[in-house]
Amino acid sequence: QVQLVESGGGLVQAGGSLRLSCTGSGIRFSLSTMGWYRQGPGKQRELVVVETGGGVTNYADSVKGRFTISRDNAKNTVFLQMNSLKPEDTAVYYCNALFHPLGRTYWGQGTQVTVSS
Repeated sequence: QVQLVESGGGLVQAGGSLRLSCTGSGIRFSLSTMGWYRQGPGKQRELVVVETGGGVTNYADSVKGRFTISRDNAKNTVFLQMNSLKPEDTAVYYCNALFHPLGRTYWGQGTQVTVSS
């Protein structure tokens, strides 16, 4: 059974930083495209960033230059470093894995990030 578990969310003041982590079990991140999505209050879930594993990344315009995705395949963990946070970054952040051998997508349960002004 595949599980993705996010951690690192919390309450931070505008301009601050947080680092989210997502650790997987039952899946090999080295064979997956990994991504972070978020869903703000009253909004649809949106892409934050995806990373193919070959170093190719695609960031949402709203987070470019502030957020950075990285991964440690040996530990089956992906990170999202978030700097210069803004109140509009407030959302539940979800880890996503597209496992290529099966063509299946998996989601974590989400972690809340709240940025106060």
